[in-house]
Amino acid sequence: MDPERFSLRELAERVNAWCEEHHVEPAVGQAGETVTERNVRYYRTVGLLDAPISGLDGYDEKHFLQLVGVRVLQAQGLPLRRIRELLFGRSVVELRELQRRALAEARRVPDWRTTSAHADELWRMIPLSDDFMLVSRRGRELTARQRTAVLQALRASHRPSPSQT
Repeated sequence: MDPERFSLRELAERVNAWCEEHHVEPAVGQAGETVTERNVRYYRTVGLLDAPISGLDGYDEKHFLQLVGVRVLQAQGLPLRRIRELLFGRSVVELRELQRRALAEARRVPDWRTTSAHADELWRMIPLSDDFMLVSRRGRELTARQRTAVLQALRASHRPSPSQT
């Protein structure tokens, strides 16, 4: 039996349905709420997605898993450059494992968007660097001074102590 194949539009629809079912959304402002055919083409050009198999119905499970991986990692706030490093060359088995771990993690960690203590909360994710993000429960922005202070504190906490050098 041949593996199931689907079109570009069907691929995007399947990924969007999976993400909706499992409450996977990219970090605020990082990407669109849904995957479009245009996104899929772009992800292909930047090396996040394998080339389609020949013909109109040129996408299969591996393409689906690659896009799920992109969305899961975007939800963690990772930039596309880092996502490409993490997903490049992965097998179907490895991509299935990434999907399984993402689902297990989602069940373990409560969804911060649905656990607000107050109705007036407007949570905002504030990217600081490739590694760090802050969350504001009231949607506040950081001043330039606050941002600098937070980044300095993070850098200081990652410096080796004199005994480690």
